[in-house]
Amino acid sequence: MKYRPSLDKGFTPLILKLREFQEKVSKEETKQLVTICLERNHGYNYHYTIETFQDSNEHNQENIEIVERIIKSILWVVGGFKIYISGSKFIYEYIKNAYQKGGSREFDADFMETVYENKFEVLYVEEKDIPKPNIEVVTISDDLTGCRIGFDAGGSDRKVSAVIDGEVVYSEEVVWYPKINENPDYHYAGILEAMQTAASHMPRVDAIGVSSAGIYVENKVMVASLFLKVPRDDFNKKVKTIYKDIAATFGDVPLKVANDGDVTALAGAKELNDTQILGIAMGTSEAAGYVNKEGNFNGWLSELAFVPVDFNSDAMVDEWSGDYGCGVKYFSQDSVIKLAEMGGFKFDENLAPAQKLKVIQGLNDKGDKLANEIFENIGIYLGYTLAYYAHFYDIKHLLLLGRVVSGKGGNTILEVAQKVLHDEFPEYEHVKISMPDEMNRRVGQSIAAASLPELNK
Repeated sequence: MKYRPSLDKGFTPLILKLREFQEKVSKEETKQLVTICLERNHGYNYHYTIETFQDSNEHNQENIEIVERIIKSILWVVGGFKIYISGSKFIYEYIKNAYQKGGSREFDADFMETVYENKFEVLYVEEKDIPKPNIEVVTISDDLTGCRIGFDAGGSDRKVSAVIDGEVVYSEEVVWYPKINENPDYHYAGILEAMQTAASHMPRVDAIGVSSAGIYVENKVMVASLFLKVPRDDFNKKVKTIYKDIAATFGDVPLKVANDGDVTALAGAKELNDTQILGIAMGTSEAAGYVNKEGNFNGWLSELAFVPVDFNSDAMVDEWSGDYGCGVKYFSQDSVIKLAEMGGFKFDENLAPAQKLKVIQGLNDKGDKLANEIFENIGIYLGYTLAYYAHFYDIKHLLLLGRVVSGKGGNTILEVAQKVLHDEFPEYEHVKISMPDEMNRRVGQSIAAASLPELNK
């Protein structure tokens, strides 16, 4: 490991531990092939195979330490409610216990049950009985013909664009407060008003595309921070189908709802005129999205905030999931605060996390050494972590967004991450890291959202 974060010397990149494990196993005379298959809605699945040490008292712990982290990663990268395991009864038993009630990964299992509305299961099967690959293809029409509404539902403001044959004839940003409102009628009224305003600038509405933070399955809201305060009963009755219900007020028009991370990546694809783009937004949390080689979405969750990136078991624990070393503590405002405190900085405890971030960014603008060190450390985190993300995503471009990368700190993160990635992992020398221009950050997402649905023939 050539680059070690000066403020977080215990950081142990998961990608390096994985490679070290694979190298040790490759030298063994006897080893076993473990196949993992994660299944989600409509039988779509993801396969992963790894050679491990033969099940034995000598090596079981080593096997588990790596394979458990891999399974956790795949679960949050791809999503799923059923895990098939072949090749190791020991690993299967451990994972089954971890993902049951009272187990160490109970949070993950409960979350996925909510998303996919299915009981979470871990099954042992023989290799021949692993389900055949079933890959989801979420095609993007990339078509802006006709009269389209593009809506971008942010946590602090909502953006909407009226687009006629690719030309934006109207766009607006309106401040709203979805995260603190318990009544879903507030959200319904705000979304409807935005879409009606856009519609008033066009002769008709041919299609509606929506970019929104959260997890969406078949245009249904499964989990979303925008509706954080809405009680569960009201969520099930009024929120799950909120976009479908509002779209229906415009007639039988095509609707496509996508995670804002994916739409950010799509907007980036349009700006860069390329594909294989991973977008990461560092803000309150870590949000992500991906456009694949064909210019489409994979139908994956891409909830990288919960993907482990640090193998150090003493790393900071995420309060929500109860797990250590996950992305949210490395690529969000939490990371800036954590590193500042590791460097001995004392915050006014009355400040909100976003205000603490601004304090460090202000110091960085004035040339403060510790503040600059913080962003250098995040760059090191990112350089190593990108090599791990590339284990799952075919990446040609990384787009960085979010308040953490605004100002001088963002340039530092970008430069250091690129240096670490290219120096430590020359096989990823082709990966370019960039930040979208200001115009694309502001309204590009709502315009990209407008291109999501296909018009009715």
